[in-house]
Formats: sequence, C-alpha cells, structure tokens
Amino acid sequence: MKETGKVYIIGAGPGDPGLITLRAIQCLREADVVIYDQLVNPEILCHAEKKPRLIDAGKRGGHHTLPQAEINRLLVAEAEAGAVVARLKGGDPFIFGRGGEEAEILREAGISFEVVPGISSAVAVPAYAGIPLTHREHTTSVAFVTGHEDPTKEKSGLDWPTLAGIGTLVFLMGVKNLAEIAANLIRCGKSPDTPAALIRRGTTPDQEVLTGTLADIAQRARERRFAPPAILVVGTVVALRETLDWYETKPLFGRGIVVTRPEAQAGEMAERLGAAGARVIHFPVIRVAEPESWAALDAACERLEAYRWLIFTSANGVAFFFRRLRERGGDLRDLKGIRIATIGPATAAAVEARGIRVDLVPEAFISEGVVRAFADVDLQGCRVLLPRAAEARDVIPEGLTQMGATVDVVTAYRTVRSDAEASTLAPFFAAGKIAALTFTSPSTVTHFLGIMGPQFHLPSGVKVACIGPVTAAAARKAGLPVDILQERYTIPGLVEAMTAYFGQAGREPSDRP
Repeated sequence: MKETGKVYIIGAGPGDPGLITLRAIQCLREADVVIYDQLVNPEILCHAEKKPRLIDAGKRGGHHTLPQAEINRLLVAEAEAGAVVARLKGGDPFIFGRGGEEAEILREAGISFEVVPGISSAVAVPAYAGIPLTHREHTTSVAFVTGHEDPTKEKSGLDWPTLAGIGTLVFLMGVKNLAEIAANLIRCGKSPDTPAALIRRGTTPDQEVLTGTLADIAQRARERRFAPPAILVVGTVVALRETLDWYETKPLFGRGIVVTRPEAQAGEMAERLGAAGARVIHFPVIRVAEPESWAALDAACERLEAYRWLIFTSANGVAFFFRRLRERGGDLRDLKGIRIATIGPATAAAVEARGIRVDLVPEAFISEGVVRAFADVDLQGCRVLLPRAAEARDVIPEGLTQMGATVDVVTAYRTVRSDAEASTLAPFFAAGKIAALTFTSPSTVTHFLGIMGPQFHLPSGVKVACIGPVTAAAARKAGLPVDILQERYTIPGLVEAMTAYFGQAGREPSDRP
C-alpha cells in the first residue's frame, strides 16, 4: 500500500518573487504537485525542480477557477495518493488566506501538513509604498482587517468603534467596500482628514499608489477607476510616503525591458534590471545547441598538446568545450602548458570557475580588442585553438594569422532560433508596457526580427539597447535604431547605460530619423 503524502501550506509572499522564503523554496523543490493561487508570481514556480503537475486554483476577487471545496478535496486526494503537495498561496497563508481552513480539512483527513509562513502583503505592500505601519511620532498600534467579510454573515463582525481608535488600519480586499469602510470609520469618530492610501499590484514594477483622505479616497478611486486587488492603509503614517518613497523612485521603475538572451543565461541581467525597478520581460529568441558534428572539436582535443593558446569568446564556448573534453575522458590536466585568453570578464569568470587561471583579458571586450591584446605577444609559429559558435566573425583568426599564428577555428556550439512567438510580446506592445528591447549579440537581433516577422515595426517610444559596437552594427543593418550603447561591453555596463539613459528625462535618441 502506498504511503500517504504530505501537504506544505506555503506563503508565496506579496508579488515580488525575491520575497519568498528559503523554507518555501525548499518545500517547492520537494513537490510532486503544486496547487497555486492566481496572485502568486509565476516566477516562483521555477523553484519547483521536480517539474511537478501544476494546478491553477485561480482565486481572485471572488472569481474562482476552483471552488474552495474542490481545492480541499484535491489536497486530500493528492496526499492520499502519496504525493508531496505544495499549496502555494499569496502573502501569508494564515492572514486572510483561508490556510487555517485548509489545515483543518487536512487534520480531519489524517494528512500530515506543514505551514510555511510568508511575507504578508499587509506588511510588505505598504513598505514598498514608503508607508511605515508604526512610527513613534505617529502611532504604536496597527490592525489588519479584511475588507471583504464572509457574505453569508447577517451583519458585520467588525468592531468599528474600536477600529476607529487604532492608529494605523490596513484593509485587505477592501476596494469594493471602500465607501462603506470610510463612512463607518468617520461615523465612529475617525477624522475625515485622516490620510489614506490605496496600493495595488504592490511590490511589483506595476505598483500604483493613490493617496487622499478618509473623506475623499472613495471618490478618488472611482475617478481613477482603481480596480482590485488593492490594499487600503488609513492613518497619519500615510503622510510619510512623501519622504520615504523608495521603490517607485528607482531609475527603471515600471519600465518594461525585454531580455532576448537565452533564459538560462539571462539571470544576471534580469536580476540587475529588477534591482533597478524594471519590469523584466523574458523573451529568449535563441537557444544554444550542440554543433551538428563534434568531429572538429574532438580532433582538437586529441592534439591539445600542440596548442600554445586557447581562446574563448563566450561563456557558452567555455561550457561546451569543457563538457566535450570531459565526455571524451579528458580533464584539466590536458591543458598543461596552454595559456588561456578570453574576450571579457564574464567569459574569464566561466573559465576560472573551473579552477583555471586566465592569462589574458583585453581592455576592450570585443574581437578587435582580443587581437590588440596579442600585439606584444610573440605568436610566430604558435598554434592557437579557438572553440566558438558555428557562425561568428573572423576578426580574431585573421588578425592572429597576420601575427604569425596558426589558428584552428572549431565549432563548439550553435545558436538557433528559440520557440518564442511574437504573440507573447503583442499585449505588452499594445498596452505600451515595453520601454526597451535589449540585444546582447548579433544573433539575438537576427532571430528577434525573424520571430516578430516582416510586418514588425518598432513602436514609437520603444528604445533599443545593445551590448557592444558589433551588436549595435547588426541592429542598425537590420533597420533598428540604437538608442543605448554602453562604454563597458558587459551586462552590468548595459544595465548602467539604460539606467543613465532613462534617468535623463526628455532625451532624444541620436540615430532615429
């Protein structure tokens, strides 16, 4: 008989995927099944390493993909079948998340469960809006209140006179009842002039804050068409937002940046963009694949002792070269006596991560820079190995050959078009939520335009950012303007350039007609 499984009732946090806890990630890695609510950031699901079955419970604003009774049934049935179930809920599962109800059902069924607390939106969202819920000069009391009570109740269970006397009030799910909430608080003694704030999509690049007073916040919300889900904060601490707003003042806040790199290599760029407040839109247009034949690389591995220099022009080249060397039974000892050069610091880091020292990194992180870096190196009679992509410029082999070297260029990998579809970006373009496209190699330019199709025209206002002059030249040749081109040809340099560019209000791109 199969053993009964277990259920983790997990708080996924308020929206920012960086706010999930380490324990939550550990539990997701164990999961065979994940049952998640609609407010859970999809990026969090990437922590589920076992590729579990994903079940969308879809609870938002009273509209449920699955009724609560069906969710309860699923939790019990999956666990009884032996699965480890991750019940992923927005915020904290025990703060207006019905986690307690689900735990009761599991206990009644004899199912083992664990509750993993999450960062509640009640705390995190005001913090991201620059509103401290307590402050010695304003209040030392705070209450968390549901703005949407059980509709089957005959009358409100809220003690309005008591709530009116509390310094800071945080109402969750209260937009639909906003006018009634304000009226009840004023009726029970809360000053109509008490500052109030509505915050929706909190802790995300789409965060929006509407401020006012208890007397006019409902009217302002109607005029702005401020739709749920949102949090209402009432109290004098709301006035501190003018001084303490930190999130929405980030240089790239709310700007959609399309990252076209392969998803496996987009981590650093996405992290840096996110730290600057950007809405990162992953749209990998290429994927890295094995060469059509390993023959040339295998032959080079057979005669490694003949080479004096080994040059890598990308981290992909490093990964595929060492992978193939290992598959053939080789190891680092086969590189004895060979000096190593890389095109830039990121590639050098990929080499050094394998315990190998890099001998040469050029000042300019492009092929021309590599050639210039060898100007003082005696290459007469030297044999050089250059494992690289199937299609690449011949600047390095031609330049080193003129210096007297014999350069063996071998294919270590290919970049091919991904399965991305233009329809993925269409709603972002239509909503005006894309501020910039980023390209990190000529192949990303080529395949992006191939995926978008001949009918694609760059919308007005969308900027193009390129890493290095070679990529910029490819973009211009393809008919795209280049608005952002950094001095340092690295991912950090590109993000810094975008931050500087968007920080200059009203700047016009230099090479647009």
